[in-house]
Amino acid sequence: MTVDYDRLDVRPGMRVLDLGCGEGRHTFEAYRRGADVVALDLSVGDLATTASWCVAMELAGEVPATASATTVQGDLLALPFPDASFDRIIASEVLEHIPDDVTAIAEMTRVLKPGGLAAVTVPRWLPERVCWALSDEYHANEGGHVRIYKEDELSARLRDAGLTVTGNGFAHALHSPYWWLKCAIGDAGLTKAYHRMLVWDITEKPALTRVLEQALNPLIGKSVAIYLKKEEVTVGVGA
Repeated sequence: MTVDYDRLDVRPGMRVLDLGCGEGRHTFEAYRRGADVVALDLSVGDLATTASWCVAMELAGEVPATASATTVQGDLLALPFPDASFDRIIASEVLEHIPDDVTAIAEMTRVLKPGGLAAVTVPRWLPERVCWALSDEYHANEGGHVRIYKEDELSARLRDAGLTVTGNGFAHALHSPYWWLKCAIGDAGLTKAYHRMLVWDITEKPALTRVLEQALNPLIGKSVAIYLKKEEVTVGVGA
């Protein structure tokens, strides 16, 4: 996962929105932690996959009985929720796909409760720039990446929407070389071999690669995560 759930402070009973959930990788962890999760995406197919895995998790006893998971087809530019609906919001690897990211950020801020927390992740500037330089196909396709963010640029847009940046982090350094290989030589033998290593790493979580990735994340982490808070409105009391 790209988001640190301890930093996001996801707890049982919280209402969590996973924006652009894809096939649900961030939804699943929030669900495991006992949250009431709403997974939103435009893709009906991805939502069906997310829903089926959530059902499987429930049947396997992997989630608290009090937790819930719901899928919603929706557009990030016009979220189908009232103001201040969610305690926590996740928008992971989404904004780089949206031409009108200012509106998407405004919508995310609108539905977050005052005092609520959010995590926004996007591809990091340097690893992403290498991918764009190596391959047009990597980004120049329908639904592909429309921009490369610099962290300070994205942080400024989030602050302009009324969110306070509380911290950041980097993730997936071991994934950067895979994408560079894929962009440079396609799915050739070396790329496939590296992919098998990544699958093994994700499945087995060996201590050596965990330590290596933590050391490399500040240098070549594939993604940057920005953690945010929507400040509570203080209403003055007259004398």
